[in-house]
Amino acid sequence: MIVCESERLIIRQFTLADAAFMLRLLNEESFILNITDKNVRNITQAEKHLQEGPMASYEKLGFGLCLVELKTTKCPIGICGLLKREELAHPDLGYAFLPEYCGKGYALEAANNMLKQQLPKHSLTTVLAITSPDNHSSNRLLQKVGFKQTGMMELYNSQNNLYEYISNIR
Repeated sequence: MIVCESERLIIRQFTLADAAFMLRLLNEESFILNITDKNVRNITQAEKHLQEGPMASYEKLGFGLCLVELKTTKCPIGICGLLKREELAHPDLGYAFLPEYCGKGYALEAANNMLKQQLPKHSLTTVLAITSPDNHSSNRLLQKVGFKQTGMMELYNSQNNLYEYISNIR
């Protein structure tokens, strides 16, 4: 199911057919360094991760992390979406892209469209985001999208910048 589209991207819900992409993304050095090691090492584990993570979230909340693919080729390039972590009071924006697609504006395009289209749909006015203080590109992206840093929090055994986005769409 397509969640939202932009000029260059299609953002859709995951299916089990996306397990090979998820396996690759979760094992990228940049993902492990900037997010965490999810310990997903084979297709079976990737399928389980999709079922217990994004797909379970779609069922329970109506939103979750989604696959981002290029509109022209349907090539998967990353993930972006809203998720609800127990540690946070509000849903948060999550995203990660394969290294070869970073620095091309895809994450900014996906994040902007996800917020613009999904917040009103789910009656959300506040969304959080967390990122490592050392992940300068992610910190810049959140600020470009309109997030304001509100503090720090520990997640995955490390300190992270905590950001808040307040929607003016009611």
